[in-house]
Amino acid sequence: MIFPPLQLDRPAEAARIVVAMSGGVDSSVAALIAAHSGAEVIGVTLQLYDHGEAVKRSGACCAGQDIYDAAQVCEKLGIAHYVLDYESRFREGVIERFADDYARGRTPVPCSLCNQGVKFTDLHGFARELNADALVTGHYVRRVVRDGKAELHKGRDPARDQSYFLYGTTAEQLDLLRFPIGELPKSDVRALAAEAGLIVADKPDSQDICFVPDGDYAGLVKRLRPETEAPGEIVDRGGRVLGQHRGIVHFTVGQRRGLEIGGSAEPLYVVRIEPDTRRLVVGPKQALAVSEARVGSWNWLGEEQAEVEVKVRSLSRPVPALLQDGVIRFRQPEYGVAPGQAAVVYEGERLLGGGWIEETVSADEAGMLAA
Repeated sequence: MIFPPLQLDRPAEAARIVVAMSGGVDSSVAALIAAHSGAEVIGVTLQLYDHGEAVKRSGACCAGQDIYDAAQVCEKLGIAHYVLDYESRFREGVIERFADDYARGRTPVPCSLCNQGVKFTDLHGFARELNADALVTGHYVRRVVRDGKAELHKGRDPARDQSYFLYGTTAEQLDLLRFPIGELPKSDVRALAAEAGLIVADKPDSQDICFVPDGDYAGLVKRLRPETEAPGEIVDRGGRVLGQHRGIVHFTVGQRRGLEIGGSAEPLYVVRIEPDTRRLVVGPKQALAVSEARVGSWNWLGEEQAEVEVKVRSLSRPVPALLQDGVIRFRQPEYGVAPGQAAVVYEGERLLGGGWIEETVSADEAGMLAA
C-alpha cells in the first residue's frame, strides 16, 4: 500500500497523532495512514447523542453503531481509542442553532457549524492537551505549505471536496490539522480500507444531516420550536395575499413544492421568509436571482482580496465576484443564495476565507437582469 505523507514536523517515531474518527471509511483510512507512519496514534470519537438515542441511529456519523465501528478499527490497527461525550455541546452549538435559523427564516449549514465548534475547536484543544504533533481527520481537503505558511486547498477529487464546510478553520488549527485522504479519490480510500481488512471498507456514506438521518428537518424543528408550525399568509412581492401556508418550518428560500397556489400563470417560488409576520413572499424564478450578498462573521485563512471566486452552496461551482467591505457583488446574477448559508471565497484551489450570508439584494430589483 502507498500512503500519502502526513507532513509531520519531526520524525514519525517520535510523534504523537490524534485522529478524529466518526466510524466511517474516510476517518478510518485516515487512522490507517497515521498508524502506518510509525507514530503513536490515538483515535478519538465524539458521542454527540445520548446513549439511548444513539443506539437507534443508522446512516449518521457519531451514532451508536459508528462508535462501535471506530473502536473495532482501532483494535484492528492496534491503536488506542477514546470516546468523548460532547452531547450537550453539540445540542447547544449545532442542533439548537439549526432550529433557531429555521425559525428565523434562514437556510442553515449545520456541517459548517459543527466543524467550527465541537469537531475542530474542541478536538483541537483536546489534541493540544495531549501534546499531539498533529490532529488528523478524514476530510477531503488538502493542507499545502507555501513559504512556511499552511494553506487550505480543495480536495484533489472535485466530486468529494469538502473545503466549503471548513472555511471556519483558523490558522492556529490548520497548523495542527492534517488531511491525508484529501489527495485521494474515494475509490482509492475504499481500496485501502479493503486491503487493510477494515470492517468499514464497504460501509455506506452517511446521508443527510447527521442529527436528522430520516431527512425530516421540519419534524425536528417543530419539536424544538413549535411556533414555526403556525400558519400564515403567502403573498407576492407587492404584498397581495395569494393563499395560506401551514407553517414556515416547511419552507426555505427557493422552494416551490408545497405552496399549493392556484391561478398563477407561471411557477412561484419562496423568495423571502418573514418570521415575525409568518409570511412567505413568493415570486417567479427570476425573483430568486441575487446581485449581491452582505456577509458577516468572516474568517480568513488567506489574504482578503477584491477579485475572488465564491461558493454559496457546497455542490455549486465557484463563480466570479467582487468583494468589498464584507459585501459580495456577483459578476452575473446568482441563484440559490439565501441568508444563513455560508459564502466561501477561493483563489483557484486555495480557500481564502468565508462567512455567513446575512442579507441579499435581488438582481431583478437592482436592474441586473435583462428586460
